[in-house]
Amino acid sequence: MKGTLSICCLLSLLLLQAAAEEEEVITEPLRDRSHIDETLRLATEEKAKDYAAFLQRLRSIYHTSIKPMEQAYKYNELRQHEISDGEITSKPMVLFLGPWSVGKSSMINYLLGLHESQYQLYTGAEPTTSEFTVIMHGEKIRSVEGIVMAADSSRSFSPLEKFGQNFLEKLIGIEMPHKLLERVTFVDTPGIIENRKQQERGYPFNDVCQWFIDRADLIFVVFDPTKLDVGMELEMLFRQLKGRESQIRIILNKADHLATQDLMSSFWPYDYAPDTSRELFKKEEISLLEDLNQVIENRLENKIAFIRQHAIRVRIHSLLVDRYVQTFKDKMSFFSDPELVFKEIVDDPDKFFIFKSILAKTNVSKFDLPNRDAYRDFFGINPIASFKPLSTQCSYIGGCLLDKIEKAITNELPALLSSINSGKQPGLSSCEATGCGEKPKNRYRKN
Repeated sequence: MKGTLSICCLLSLLLLQAAAEEEEVITEPLRDRSHIDETLRLATEEKAKDYAAFLQRLRSIYHTSIKPMEQAYKYNELRQHEISDGEITSKPMVLFLGPWSVGKSSMINYLLGLHESQYQLYTGAEPTTSEFTVIMHGEKIRSVEGIVMAADSSRSFSPLEKFGQNFLEKLIGIEMPHKLLERVTFVDTPGIIENRKQQERGYPFNDVCQWFIDRADLIFVVFDPTKLDVGMELEMLFRQLKGRESQIRIILNKADHLATQDLMSSFWPYDYAPDTSRELFKKEEISLLEDLNQVIENRLENKIAFIRQHAIRVRIHSLLVDRYVQTFKDKMSFFSDPELVFKEIVDDPDKFFIFKSILAKTNVSKFDLPNRDAYRDFFGINPIASFKPLSTQCSYIGGCLLDKIEKAITNELPALLSSINSGKQPGLSSCEATGCGEKPKNRYRKN
């Protein structure tokens, strides 16, 4: 009996101790968050710019001058990147990447002030987030299933349907009324777990990451020095981020040289530890918030730059396809075997100056040329005979596809950017307003 009483007393003491520790965590003083509202200008009542007219003009340029070329030469089958109206009108996207349990979800909770609310993203020491979670603005708090997000063409996520139903089951949207979410969308990603070398996710994880990376305006890559296991997924992620350096911000948590304090304290709601360099951490945090605010302020400029970059890639692709078509026609004779002729061209494009001729005759940078091996696969799916030369892609009403996309790149999109900076409302060009009716002049027609 005495033994039983001792065990009961011990259990009671342990329970009381656990309750006391829990109470201590709950009552831990919270940090002042006023600098977040000030830096991101959330406390002001100023209305955002009227973006509707600019976005309508941008949509018009894309559909009139870029998309026809994109469809004629099947650019989507080379890059698997099609632009929807929802993507053009979408808010800036902030993407959180990194290994498991490094603080990605905690950062989002901190920025949105969700700590200890029923809507906070779940966090913990073990792997928690197994879904791609999109946190976006809504009139009321609700969750949206991935299949619903993909089916809604007004959203920018409809292209994700191509990754299959297994992925859509791992995609979830959370809508909530929040001033920051009126201006930006957050995407939390599953943590990378490198010790599961052959982890079966059931969907192409890196391809999905690439889709979000290609569309992100700002990318927070979060690391913890105690979890630096570099494996296949993380190595692939590094490769995918190449070329996006200007959008990447590295967040290093729990740095060894700050033994008494980890960097994660900059992005959770509790007050700084007594031995922390408070001013340094606050300055670093405000600097990061200013980067976020800059993305929000430059929303339209970034959209225009994104569409223009897309147009340049479409133009280069079309020029290359046209060059393959012309070379094939030049090499063909009455006795030639079409398959053997084209195999020779596609296997050794340098022999026929496919890529060099584009650099010589156009203002294309060699650094913008796509991988030539990609065209072996591209033409394996799309027979060369299915494409028309650029010289024939003209009409008396619509003009020439090449001229239109070049005009968009060199004139229309830069002019739209200038109108944003000057505060003027964008207008239609004289041709779009009245119709040109001129005989098209194709500068690329072969003599």
